[in-house]
Amino acid sequence: MKLQADPTVIFSIKYTSGDFKQVIKRVLYKDLKIDAPFNTYLYSGIPPGPIFMPDISAIEAVLNPEAHNYLYFVADTQNFGFHIFAKTLQQHNKNKKQYVNWLNRKNISR
Repeated sequence: MKLQADPTVIFSIKYTSGDFKQVIKRVLYKDLKIDAPFNTYLYSGIPPGPIFMPDISAIEAVLNPEAHNYLYFVADTQNFGFHIFAKTLQQHNKNKKQYVNWLNRKNISR
């Protein structure tokens, strides 16, 4: 199963352009096809290296993972900096639709 994680696509955009300071507000469908080894929509498994330097809380979370059945996540539009998690693709697609609708209402594009 491919990870299909948007943060790896964002890193792939920056990696292929060489501009790591650019701000990506939205991942577009065309971005999912960017041929970079970090793009988990194209390549299976984890990326060949870190996509950014994690802070200590991220390292601790990996070393001491919480037990759960979640497979999917999307940004939470009500609590910025947080995510909504889903156990099924059906629930994830519902959450994703709400997120995309929010982006469209806010007129957020790249």
